[in-house]
Amino acid sequence: MNSKELEFNKNEDKLGQLVSRLNHRLGQIHKGGGEKSASKQKSKGKMLARERINYLKDDDAQFLEIGAFAGYEMYEEHGGCPAGGVVGGITKVAGRNCVVVANDATVKAGAWFPITGKKNLRFQEVAMENHLPIIYLVDSAGVYLPMQDEIFPDKEHFGRIFRNNAVMSSKGIIQIAAVMGSCVAGGAYLPIMSDEALIVDKTGSIFLAGSYLVKAAIGEDIDNETLGGSVSQTEISGVIDDRFENDKACLDRIRFLMDKVGRFEEAGFNRTTTPFKVADQKGLYGILPEDRAKPYESLELVKHLLDDGEFQQYKKDFGKTIICGFGRINGWAVGIVANNRKIVKSKKGEMQFGGVIYSDSADKAARFIMNCNQKKIPLVFLQDVTGFMVGSRSEHGGIIKDGAKMVNAMSNSTVPKFTVVIGNSYGAGNYAMCGKAYDPRLIVAWPTAKIAVMGGEQAAKVLLQIEKASLKKKGQEITPEDEKALLDKIISRYNNQTTPEYAASRLWVDAIIDPVDTREWISTGIEVANGKPIDRFNVGVLQT
Repeated sequence: MNSKELEFNKNEDKLGQLVSRLNHRLGQIHKGGGEKSASKQKSKGKMLARERINYLKDDDAQFLEIGAFAGYEMYEEHGGCPAGGVVGGITKVAGRNCVVVANDATVKAGAWFPITGKKNLRFQEVAMENHLPIIYLVDSAGVYLPMQDEIFPDKEHFGRIFRNNAVMSSKGIIQIAAVMGSCVAGGAYLPIMSDEALIVDKTGSIFLAGSYLVKAAIGEDIDNETLGGSVSQTEISGVIDDRFENDKACLDRIRFLMDKVGRFEEAGFNRTTTPFKVADQKGLYGILPEDRAKPYESLELVKHLLDDGEFQQYKKDFGKTIICGFGRINGWAVGIVANNRKIVKSKKGEMQFGGVIYSDSADKAARFIMNCNQKKIPLVFLQDVTGFMVGSRSEHGGIIKDGAKMVNAMSNSTVPKFTVVIGNSYGAGNYAMCGKAYDPRLIVAWPTAKIAVMGGEQAAKVLLQIEKASLKKKGQEITPEDEKALLDKIISRYNNQTTPEYAASRLWVDAIIDPVDTREWISTGIEVANGKPIDRFNVGVLQT
């Protein structure tokens, strides 16, 4: 076995370990509030959130779960909030792509934490961007009162959900809600602002104020079932359209309704039906080095993701630290923008660092992005970037202007964008390569991802200098030993904030995925995006 094969095997083993750890953590998250809480829900005749989704979706359909890591290692002083207390993602119901959202009543009775609100807004954003029907499976006690100030009044808080209900309705985006448990207070507006509102008998209830609050507010004695149970809300108030004897009957009605929905205008992205071959996706494991600072064959990684490994490069010999070109993923035509992690030689014979964006690379990427918009080709960004090149030569050469051109073209792009954070995602590189702030339709991370304003060691040294200066002002000096201990502490704290889990817990990325699933996420994303026509591309001000 030669050195290259040994390196490949080493890389493969390391990434395999990271994927195994990822799957273990997902397994724990999928348990929600735990077995005791799950048993309590089942004793009431209720299905659990994931069981409801699995029953509702088509048997052969994938479920791309968005935000599984939401809330990960957050709110521990409140007992935790696995998956943000809500499960959802993209799947097919009666042959049609939909967003399905299910409150997890095993987690604090489905109460809304701050991250729950952010996650629900993300689901609605996906539905609106792609004109997807959205199905709400409601089972929630409402806002988590100990944290009400972080979820209730602001623009991106709880109330935004109902504003989006109204906006989606005006745009003709189908919304179906099933009240399968509690639906309390402001949350009651969500199903009633949907096109169809269903309820499960005995377990479902919906009201603005429960019996305890009614007693406190107006002195009326009444039980919850009489106040807002299925009979009251279907036969007396007419607030709910239909009631059903159990969860499965209610979910069956949703499938029935989705089966009758007509077809809408599509974007018309190019897809071929010609048979193609796909490289063994496990081979991706061996390409990425364990040491994230080491160069590797980025072009090989790109080709591995494409049908037949066919990739037509754009400006191959210019701006070499970014790879641009055309290929297909599951038949869909795509434009690839990928950071090249090899050390390359520029057109002037200068050596350029891999993973760094130089002026010529930014210029090339901007023009490629514009070309994809002209041709109506979806864009895929593969991030492994440490940032833009710094120093006097770059500054005098206009790196800011060239970087701005790339950011401008990418920001104004109207074809759907999809981002995969493969390795480093630092500073302005994150922005230029379509980070979360730039509205990718979907953004996912590999277990090898690192997202931060800069690398851990560089940031720690800056923070150390600030700390030393602060101590010096107080008349304190630190020994070399203390300095090393402080540096190690800063690096450890900073590195913990750059992990993919940290990013996913805060919904900076939609999911952490096994690299072998990358093609499926991108392909499904394009299929979903194809359901909504796109606007004409307008780049705005782009200096040349």
